[in-house]
Amino acid sequence: MISVIGAGAFGTALAISMARGGTPVTLWARDADHVARMQADRVNAARLPDMAFPEALRVTGDITDLPDGPALLSVPMQKLRQALIDAPALRDHPLVACCKGIELTTTKSPSQVIEEERPGAQIALLTGPSFAQDIARRLPTALTLACADDALGRDLQQRLTTANLRLYRTTDVTGAEIGGALKNVMAIACGAAIGAGLGESARAALMTRGYAEMQRMALALGARPETLAGLSGFGDLTLTCTSDLSRNYRFGRSIGQGDDFDPAITVEGAATARAVQAQAREMQIDMPITDAVVGLIGGDLKVPQVMDLLLSRPLKEE
Repeated sequence: MISVIGAGAFGTALAISMARGGTPVTLWARDADHVARMQADRVNAARLPDMAFPEALRVTGDITDLPDGPALLSVPMQKLRQALIDAPALRDHPLVACCKGIELTTTKSPSQVIEEERPGAQIALLTGPSFAQDIARRLPTALTLACADDALGRDLQQRLTTANLRLYRTTDVTGAEIGGALKNVMAIACGAAIGAGLGESARAALMTRGYAEMQRMALALGARPETLAGLSGFGDLTLTCTSDLSRNYRFGRSIGQGDDFDPAITVEGAATARAVQAQAREMQIDMPITDAVVGLIGGDLKVPQVMDLLLSRPLKEE
């Protein structure tokens, strides 16, 4: 039995995929009206309108009405802590964070936030290159399941893998978290470059040098380099920096084009960029693309200024 906390597009897609094989899945949503509509219509019309719920998927608005088994926390990173505070019933569940980012107010990662709010909890992270529509439509998707406890990781890998969702296991939680967080920052940069008409070569350069920034931060925090070369790093970076389905990429493109962006759409990379910049400065890590993204988000820099700053940096070996 599996619980999914959060009925956004990604949480709903995970719940649908995992319930298709007959595994009982409970999808929890906060809004009572949203719960009632999903229970009546057997579809999340607001997020995945064409994806009917399997029989094994049930919906609840009662956080105490969750089965034993792993709970997948599919909430935005900046709301993860409050979700844990509001859900004491999750205390005895293995907790699998499905969010990507760094908490702005504390510069904590998802696993660190969970550990603070649930000391001693069994913690894992599900991350990697994926869009909700692909998972829900049964398209092949591969993700990273990161868990410091290898035995728990093996168990979760077996329980959460589905016919179209293949999970690869790692014990390097830090590397997986940094890859998932920073790729969103780099996607904003790439979107801004494309939106401003700087071309595909500029995007390739930003992806490559952005990957170098991801490695610098991750290695400084004790991650393994091979983790960043995997699905949660390079794989997620590639998808997020090249697809219009990425909210972070679209947000960056709107900046490059000088357009407004819908404030109701969650853009994890915006808060993460500011959090990572603060953390990098404290650790004295050079993160020029992250700095540039913070400047773009705050309106302190325009894309031409950013390009001038990046291209005028001292020449060096790759």
